[in-house]
Amino acid sequence: MAVAYPRKFQNAIGARDILTQVVGDRDVHLITLNRYRYSEQRSCKDLTEVIEQLNGKPAELVRDLSHHISDEARHAMWLTDLLVELGANVGTPPGSSYIDEFDRLIDREFFNPEHNLEDSIIAGLAAINVTEKRGCEYFSAHIYALKQAPQTEENIKIRKTIEKILPEEAGHVRWGNRWLGQLADKSPEHRQKVEQAKLKYAAIEQAAFEAGMDITLGAELRRVAKLLEVANTMPVWQRPQYLMERLTQTLLAPDLQMTRIDVVQRVWNRDPQALMERFVPMFLNGLKGMQDNRQKTKA
Repeated sequence: MAVAYPRKFQNAIGARDILTQVVGDRDVHLITLNRYRYSEQRSCKDLTEVIEQLNGKPAELVRDLSHHISDEARHAMWLTDLLVELGANVGTPPGSSYIDEFDRLIDREFFNPEHNLEDSIIAGLAAINVTEKRGCEYFSAHIYALKQAPQTEENIKIRKTIEKILPEEAGHVRWGNRWLGQLADKSPEHRQKVEQAKLKYAAIEQAAFEAGMDITLGAELRRVAKLLEVANTMPVWQRPQYLMERLTQTLLAPDLQMTRIDVVQRVWNRDPQALMERFVPMFLNGLKGMQDNRQKTKA
């Protein structure tokens, strides 16, 4: 059975590259930690909704999901305690929301037990599995970056917190792999459904991930390209409705415009010169500017 792994940002910039820059800027570092906290907290709500939709069947999956919620709540607690101790913000993180974009891209009609319980279970497990893989990738890269960074008391505290979370997140990935494997083994038809779901939710996750990272010129069109990639994982007759329901918001991207304004304000308040010398060229040059900025940071 094929294994879907998260791809690099625009197939060019990896998690370690990103987290190395994040760790080097305390303000961005704290915002990133708060995004982790928000994601862990939000997943408790989303998993609870899945349990409510399942309405007790199958009992084994409901039991496993309840344990999953307990783990995510504990992770949110650890991260909240850390952020409060560091004097950081624990409100809703600024910028585009990975979780909101992921939810927007999900086809809810085919993510509903009333439509087909087993198909919905496959869809739900595939969606959970691919987001957990992204989390593992970033927690692992974050730990690596912190080990390369100055070993300050703050960095050590952050690393120890993430090191507590990572093994449980890896356990969630293995759990999802087992469930999907068991479902796939039921029949060739089940295997095809699992493979299709994995492709679909990997495309959705990649689109959501890049939407939260890319604010440079042309990001709206790149979002549309990702939307088309998602649609292409679906049966032909489902594609037109899926695209029409999401195309306008993808092109207008109000969250993207607000993120750009927020970033410009924060850069201006910190260093107006950096806004003109680094941010504006990076914004205009898109991915090339991001890569150039990464090379300057390494140098």
